[in-house]
Amino acid sequence: MMASSWAGMFILVVVVIVGVFEVPMARAVSPSECKEEQRLLVLECKPVILGRSPSANCCQRIRVTHWECVCPSVTPKLAALIGVERTIKQIEGCGRSVPHHFKCGSITTP
Repeated sequence: MMASSWAGMFILVVVVIVGVFEVPMARAVSPSECKEEQRLLVLECKPVILGRSPSANCCQRIRVTHWECVCPSVTPKLAALIGVERTIKQIEGCGRSVPHHFKCGSITTP
């Protein structure tokens, strides 16, 4: 698999990991804050794309990243490439509950 394909797939998994759980938001997040949250999430959760479980640092990042920053990026094409149920299990393994019927981009959780 080409490096660009791996990078695209990784970003997709990260988007879904963050996108399928609700994070209460006390205030609006600026575009620059969202960009930084996405950068940190990718940095901490890179091994997830290789099928590894999220690390403690990745789980912490998952718990604090605002879903509003990533859900708009979840297109039907991206959603078709990931295992939503596996991703939900990883999120729950990080101590987050995943709401049923949560809409994140083109994905709705079971």
